[in-house]
Amino acid sequence: MNKKYDYLIVGSGLFGATFAHLATRRGKRCLVIDRRPHLGGNIRCECVEGINVHLYGAHIFHTDNREVWEFVNAITEFNRYTNCPVANYKGRLYNLPFNMNTFCQMWGPLTPAEARGKIEEQRREAVEALGGRAPQNLEEQALTLVGNDIYRTLIQEYTEKQWGRRCTDLPAFIIRRLPVRFVFDNNYFNDRYQGIPVGGYNRLVEGLLAGSDCRTGVDFFHSDYRDWRRHADRLVYTGPLDEYFGFRLGRLDWRTVSFRTRVEETPNYQGNAVVNYTSHDVPYTRVIEHKHFECFGPEVDACPRTVVSEEYPAEYKPGMEPYYPVNDERNNALADAYRALAAREQGVLFGGRLAEYRYYDMAPVVEKVLALFAAPAGEESVFAAEESLFAAGEGPVPPAGEGQ
Repeated sequence: MNKKYDYLIVGSGLFGATFAHLATRRGKRCLVIDRRPHLGGNIRCECVEGINVHLYGAHIFHTDNREVWEFVNAITEFNRYTNCPVANYKGRLYNLPFNMNTFCQMWGPLTPAEARGKIEEQRREAVEALGGRAPQNLEEQALTLVGNDIYRTLIQEYTEKQWGRRCTDLPAFIIRRLPVRFVFDNNYFNDRYQGIPVGGYNRLVEGLLAGSDCRTGVDFFHSDYRDWRRHADRLVYTGPLDEYFGFRLGRLDWRTVSFRTRVEETPNYQGNAVVNYTSHDVPYTRVIEHKHFECFGPEVDACPRTVVSEEYPAEYKPGMEPYYPVNDERNNALADAYRALAAREQGVLFGGRLAEYRYYDMAPVVEKVLALFAAPAGEESVFAAEESLFAAGEGPVPPAGEGQ
């Protein structure tokens, strides 16, 4: 049978789109299908009131990898956006990440030495309370890292809303470290490069998928493409790992997010792109004002309206969009069992957040695909690198301070 495509790519998110781009650069023919009515996966934007709205939550591209940064900027130009979120706890505002601005807001004017001493005092109290044993849950872990005040004000209730569980019921490894800076620096990321595509993420996706055939509104599992070998030599699958195998070992758990987005009749609603709400008094975890991702200085007031989105975390149920893997003992073991099945699939590459059951920021996804194509040209070399996608380890988890 004469097959039309070298690759059938299931999912047009960042992994699938980047793979398609690099494959077409090597002269390969790619068909990209997506069950949604649009391309781009979770980085899809929609223009509302002249503002690019991040439909599936805030996405801020950041990396220390110059190759990755130059790669995406060669597709479309990125702006200078710097992520400086603010936390609102019961009406009081605190800068994030935890830095000298945060400590001054919490305890009053302090030198770095005074702030360090305050945190160390509270950390000591938490360590002594453990009586020599290791932290058994997220609460104990966080208290030993930053002490009582920061934990109770900025971590505990936010994390409980995000995960739908008490911090005492969450595993300690969810928070391996909590960066504390003793300088006045509100830049959330330490990476050298960060920004948002000028004109929104759709431009990045369109650039990546140029040269590929794309079809939306197509469900891989309920279409002729399920018998993918009739259409392509290879399959690149970026959907949920357990769904590919018909949930034969059981369903993996996810956390999901819903959004309530509205137009506000003001040019500037909250003065910042990201404001976290860290108390249980407010049901949502954060409010995103999309304008601030791309409008700076006088540009903010030039547009008379603004668009804001409230984020509501929830337990995943079939039919919802899966967002974050639940890295507990049961799900880690189940994911490993599915990964073992995936490793035995011939001619199939599983990649990305859903297919690997691992949380990823955007840049590591691009970096991973670039690494797959770093070998000498030839599809066999790309698929030989597949084993690296299922290396041992639970993978990163979404940070407690920022959901995406």
